[in-house]
Amino acid sequence: MSRETSLLQQLRLAFMPELPRVFQQHGACVAADGIDGVPLLNDQTGIPEQFPHTHGLPLIQFTRGDDTRRSAINVGVILSGGQAPGGHNVIAGLFDGLKSQHPESRLCGFRGGPDGLVDDDGIELTADIIDAHRNTGGFDMVGSGRGKLEKVGQYDKVAANCKARGITGIVIVGGDDSNTNACVLAEYFVQHGAGIQVIGCPKTIDGDLKNAVIETSFGFDSASKEYSDVIGNIARDAASARKYWHFIKLMGRTASHITLECALQTRPNLALISEEVADRKQTLNEIVNEIADAIAVRARLGKNYGVVLVPEGLIEFIPEVKALIAELNDLLADAAVDDLAEPLSVADTGVLIEIGLTEQSAVVYHSLPGSIRRQLVEDRDPHGNVQVSLVDTEKLLIRMVGHRLDQMKADNSYIGNYGTQHHFFGYEGRCAMPTNFDVNYTYGLGYSAAALLGAGRTGYISCVRNLTAPAADWQPGGVPATAMLHIEQRRGRPTPVILKALVDLDGGPFKAFAAQRQRWAIEDCYLFPGAIQYFGPPELCDRTTITLQLEQSE
Repeated sequence: MSRETSLLQQLRLAFMPELPRVFQQHGACVAADGIDGVPLLNDQTGIPEQFPHTHGLPLIQFTRGDDTRRSAINVGVILSGGQAPGGHNVIAGLFDGLKSQHPESRLCGFRGGPDGLVDDDGIELTADIIDAHRNTGGFDMVGSGRGKLEKVGQYDKVAANCKARGITGIVIVGGDDSNTNACVLAEYFVQHGAGIQVIGCPKTIDGDLKNAVIETSFGFDSASKEYSDVIGNIARDAASARKYWHFIKLMGRTASHITLECALQTRPNLALISEEVADRKQTLNEIVNEIADAIAVRARLGKNYGVVLVPEGLIEFIPEVKALIAELNDLLADAAVDDLAEPLSVADTGVLIEIGLTEQSAVVYHSLPGSIRRQLVEDRDPHGNVQVSLVDTEKLLIRMVGHRLDQMKADNSYIGNYGTQHHFFGYEGRCAMPTNFDVNYTYGLGYSAAALLGAGRTGYISCVRNLTAPAADWQPGGVPATAMLHIEQRRGRPTPVILKALVDLDGGPFKAFAAQRQRWAIEDCYLFPGAIQYFGPPELCDRTTITLQLEQSE
């Protein structure tokens, strides 16, 4: 092996994922499952018209077949968007699945994500390359990228590159945006007779690419367990030192699935769920008061310590801050702002009002600490949008809670000491060594993608169902991507996109959390899940997330 490896790496490279039973022999057959063409969303207005060739396809499941081999095919694969544990095993499962159909089938990995497809930056993935990355974290086999496939010129370049390489199938491993791009690409290729199939795979640690068929996105299991290990360590430290409140921000800009799962695994004193904040229309001050009141109650019990979990995207769910951000996005993307001689500074509130910030949003803006105002105004993407992931929400809460506690101390309603520590767990979980669950799940997703290609399908997202059962009993198949599309306004235009799955406030996971959080706030109920285990009893090593268990038990 060309690269150095740790002992655990060596053992993981030798680990054999368990395939669903239907794939444990060659020639799995295709069967329609349920009613053809039933969408997964209630409102698909405009989707059938935009996707006349790939809308209304049946849900696919695989059943055991004979050993009939198919013809050799050449396939391309990309990893798109942010990293998630298990990406390498999707490629390994795809490779093995193609080879099981015909030993002369070949797989090309395009480097750097979608841009690699457009620029024809590909490399043949041989057994040696695949074997060196099995069961490992990261996307370093071929790298990833944030490029988008959304222009006709790009589609034509991809088609030309594939034709030159003899590629007749593409697998796009990514999140909701990447799989939306895959859906559009599949429709375009069918319309223009390109002869290229397109299959997607559901990836994101945020857990927001799921529905009634896709039970979870890969990487969520590994990342949430990686974070929970460290949160448990911090909770133990808090209870030991007894002098700090730890505010921990977690990945999840659009949805709070990671925060909810980590709360269920570790039982912090407080966990904010963005979707609940939006549903209750809580103001920033109400959130601050809620945290301060909990801290005061614990202080009266002699507990000047605790753990607060904060989802990365919380600030966008607070109504008045959401309105401020929307106005700033419009203003900062406007040419009049971009043409200013100098970037706007924290002191330029008057300039913002003058060019269009409403008085109400100006008041909210002025109430924020200077560091947060600077992030809202100065840290923006090329389109002028505020980069919410860069906003130090945990520090904002620490500061504002501190001011509130000072007021409470002045009127004798708070008698404690307020020491704090802040943390942000993000990149630490994206490339974790995948859990046994994610190793098996991603390998099955890749194998299922190969089966969909072998069956001549296009416009599908590979899926594996029945995930709370033993891996041998999992059910592989495919869901038509168009069944997950709806229309959103993006940059002022109606655009088809896969709907993100938010935390369901009526669902089992949130209800389980809500039923226990009052006791967690007062008592020390911390759980310490410990490091991810790869070898040992199945109930420890192969368990799924609490979220998935509760959802599947409903």
